[in-house]
Amino acid sequence: MFKGQTLAVVLPTYNEKDSIAECIRQFEAIPEVDEIIVVNNNAAEGTSEEVATTGAREVIETRQGYGAAITRGLREADTDLVAVCEPDGTFDPADLRKLLAFLPECELVVGSRTVQNFIWDGSNMGWFLRWGNWAVAKGIEVSYNSSYLSDVGCTFRVMTRKHKEYVLERVTLDGSAFGLEMLLIGVMSGHKYVQVPVNYLPRVGESSVTGDFRKTLDLGFEMMGLAAKMRLNRKKIRAGQVERPVQ
Repeated sequence: MFKGQTLAVVLPTYNEKDSIAECIRQFEAIPEVDEIIVVNNNAAEGTSEEVATTGAREVIETRQGYGAAITRGLREADTDLVAVCEPDGTFDPADLRKLLAFLPECELVVGSRTVQNFIWDGSNMGWFLRWGNWAVAKGIEVSYNSSYLSDVGCTFRVMTRKHKEYVLERVTLDGSAFGLEMLLIGVMSGHKYVQVPVNYLPRVGESSVTGDFRKTLDLGFEMMGLAAKMRLNRKKIRAGQVERPVQ
């Protein structure tokens, strides 16, 4: 519990069998965390067995994609605050306290992986990925007249129940671009938000997206297109007038 508010951590998993148990244990060691929800998104064989060695609650989401998994996790979390993180070893669970520190003043706190001093040797944050994220972030900052942004791809974040419900009424994507969609909804919401530097470490195992340069490039173009589209439709999005694909 954090300052009288309950806190859940949502961990989506697809290809994190070798790292998820340790990630859960590190979050379990943080006294403020009340519940850990693992969303098994057609995960690698043996993942459930790893989760079972911990105190986390596992739910199964068969609809494939990062967005589908996070949406399910947010719906499962019945707490005052909810954090989202990837259990692949790239984030330090201890950084959750950095994010929580801003919640008395903000509804949403998002990590940033592009601050040089927090990028660890061996992490997947080379020149192209770092400055690409920064450039898209600055484009959004200008076109949306937003607060300071330096990273559009960081998946470590924490939000209030109020902001979570606002997001769930407006998200539409199931895939990897969901993280940006969720961020842009926050930017347009009128809720206070801030971006905070977090440690970015080497991944345990191979990513299904960022480990492939072509997929990373395609995702970058998809994100730029999404940012432009949501900018044009911002009034409808704010009003909750969004079209969701048929499931």
